[in-house]
Amino acid sequence: MAENKKLVEQITARDEDFAQWYTDVVKKAELTGYTSVKGCMVFKPAGYAIWENIRNGLDKRFKETGVENVYMPMFIPESLLQVEKDHVEGFAPEVAWVTYGGLQPLQERMCVRPTSETLFCDLYRKDIQSYRDLPKLYNQWCSVVRWEKTTRPFLRSREFLWQEGHTAHATAEEAEARTIQMLNLYADFLEEELAIPVVRGRKTDKEKFAGAEATYTIEALMHDGKALQAGTSHNFGDGFAKAFGIQFLDKDNQLKYVHQTSWGMTTRLIGAIIMVHGDDSGLVLPPHIAPTQCVVIPIRQKAEGILDKAAQIRDTLAKAGIRVKLDDSDRSPGWKFSDQEMRGFPMRIEIGPKDMEAGQCVLVRRDTREKLVVPIAEVAAASADLLEQIQKDMFERARAHRDAHIWDAADYEEFCRTADEKPGFIRTYWCGDEACENKIKEDTTCTSRCMPFNDSEVPEGARCICCGRPAAKRIYWGKAY
Repeated sequence: MAENKKLVEQITARDEDFAQWYTDVVKKAELTGYTSVKGCMVFKPAGYAIWENIRNGLDKRFKETGVENVYMPMFIPESLLQVEKDHVEGFAPEVAWVTYGGLQPLQERMCVRPTSETLFCDLYRKDIQSYRDLPKLYNQWCSVVRWEKTTRPFLRSREFLWQEGHTAHATAEEAEARTIQMLNLYADFLEEELAIPVVRGRKTDKEKFAGAEATYTIEALMHDGKALQAGTSHNFGDGFAKAFGIQFLDKDNQLKYVHQTSWGMTTRLIGAIIMVHGDDSGLVLPPHIAPTQCVVIPIRQKAEGILDKAAQIRDTLAKAGIRVKLDDSDRSPGWKFSDQEMRGFPMRIEIGPKDMEAGQCVLVRRDTREKLVVPIAEVAAASADLLEQIQKDMFERARAHRDAHIWDAADYEEFCRTADEKPGFIRTYWCGDEACENKIKEDTTCTSRCMPFNDSEVPEGARCICCGRPAAKRIYWGKAY
């Protein structure tokens, strides 16, 4: 047990130093590695496997809505980036520039894509001529570069993996419907697959994407009470189309501009999984997204027949579609238990000589450490049921934590006190004036997270939390990653 204890002690307690705990979990679970490239990280197999499951799950849902995958260049000529003024101004501080090709200076410098709106607009300008060419429903899986000053594994790095969807439509109504459709797709994916509850809503004009008419967001709450923007969907209207000259001949024989959307999710979702579900023993992965859902651990594996029986259980689970591994290393059972918990595998199965004699095995949950003794003959069905129960319970615990950390403030003094003393979302009324938004950020470091869809009613007589004027919106504030 000393060996077991030593492994766990290498992870800082979550409530003692959350930032260090996060770093310890990322490192001990071998999700990423540091590199000689400042601000960038290596995705180790365990970390990349989580991203593969996220990518595959999202990709399937995208395609069910008619989206097709494409791939665009990673370089953008400066002249192309400059076409849409608001867009380039929004990204200018984070752009990385290429000025040489081999030994020769470039005639025009190129940026390494921070996002690909301009490239898609350039494509659409050439490919869209008629209403028959619409809609265009494209997505690409790629990496982007943003020259961040402060980096943190998964949450913020200079190069990160993501998907960016870009669509073009004949009408404003179609574009708005697609924008909301993709936001809801993201929200459902987080809640159903990652067991992370979210608040769905609209960003303020101050916080919307550069060049967009409207930005919609899903906001998740981490264990430490900070918000994380987990996904966004943008309605561009016809602004980009007018800047790039993307027109089509409509059914009425009139030239019209297309209406566009863009939507994206990134590898910061892995950081969200860690910070929502992890505990003092390490990572806790929701079964739906876990690359390994179950590890079989033989007890006294040198005893006759134990390894064979453990392998039989592994094969039975694999045939049932469960992602399973057998730990037949020469480590002690205690070390294996600790390692399984630290890596976040949702469930383990213990099988020893007495279990084998009784025709049973022990299922142990990672999230609660509860044990369930089941007949070996029923292990596949019991494991599948338990994994689904773990998934549901993890979501309910995360939702209960989120709901317990939504605070209401009656006046500005209470707002500032809540921001200082109570981590979480603060729900208030707001006049809609950016000056109030700026003051709140300056006084408390809280930013507007979203104007929620499902909690938007503004009663008669409601006043802005900051200035006291009549309120126009209900809004969630919070300190954020």
